[in-house]
Amino acid sequence: MDENCHVEPVQKIATAEEQQVTKWIVLGVHGMGCVNCAARVRNGLIGLKGVTEANVDHVMATAAVKFNPHLVTLADLFDAVARAGNDGHHEYRAYSIM
Repeated sequence: MDENCHVEPVQKIATAEEQQVTKWIVLGVHGMGCVNCAARVRNGLIGLKGVTEANVDHVMATAAVKFNPHLVTLADLFDAVARAGNDGHHEYRAYSIM
């Protein structure tokens, strides 16, 4: 792990609108190699309007995401994971497993 790879976790307080209707989904995530990768993916997911929680595990290659399906789509979640690696050094890809 490169010392320049450190990622600070984003903090989020979900709005009442985001919390109105929620469900969980588990995504498989390819491309994560360390805890910083997991933090990068989590930050990408939690930054979406409609995502209230995201727990990402690089060892299990999963992301458990709590979201409001009226505000964010599965495609939005996949795109957020892909964009999280958009730095020229990392490439992530997500798919639904549950």
